[in-house]
Amino acid sequence: MSRQKKKDNLRGKKTSSPQEKLTFPSGASLKDDPSPRNAPSPPEERNYYKLNLKAVDDLVTASKENSPPVSKQELRKYHAGPKIQLSDWVKALLLKYWIAGVICYFFVWGLSTFSMNQWDLMLILGIALGGATHLLTNNIYRFIAKTEGAYDRWMMFPRNSLLFLPLDIIYAMLLTVCTMMTYNGINILFSGPEGIPVLSVEPLLFGLMVTLWDLLFLSMKKLGIQILRDARNKIASGS
Repeated sequence: MSRQKKKDNLRGKKTSSPQEKLTFPSGASLKDDPSPRNAPSPPEERNYYKLNLKAVDDLVTASKENSPPVSKQELRKYHAGPKIQLSDWVKALLLKYWIAGVICYFFVWGLSTFSMNQWDLMLILGIALGGATHLLTNNIYRFIAKTEGAYDRWMMFPRNSLLFLPLDIIYAMLLTVCTMMTYNGINILFSGPEGIPVLSVEPLLFGLMVTLWDLLFLSMKKLGIQILRDARNKIASGS
């Protein structure tokens, strides 16, 4: 009889009602149930490769007209360059001065061992200075320019063409003649009683004189262009 009762008890436990309340140990709850139905939901997946098309379009179509103004101080924070900032006119004058001084060093001092007529020397200096201006100075201006044509006002002939090389050479000859005349004038006015020249041709003063004469002719060119422009505007307006 005892075996029969044990079997009945086991059958009763297996056929217990599914609505029977689940009991947990003290302090436990449904949250502690390790079954899959109470597992935490996976985190939301993000597509990190999705492009912000509006930001890309704004970057591609950015220009001076549709971009907000940014101060130079703010731009310098992200500029990887020298801390000392030189103005454009300082760079232009230093380059002119340096090129003219180098030409004097190599061609005046370099050819000083040869007995040469002064006019022949000026011819050689003009060709060398004109070629250096067209091939070196003007191209460096174009390379360092922040915007196209920013250094055109420092060039007598800003067109980038070999056809203007003869014009640069002729203009350099003019600068050389004016510089030599300046040397001669100073030596005539301030020479001693024995006719000893006060100044001799050397790179530093030669470069300075060439640069000053160049600035004078550039100012005359700018003034002439302005006069012609004003006259053209008056003729166009009928006044």
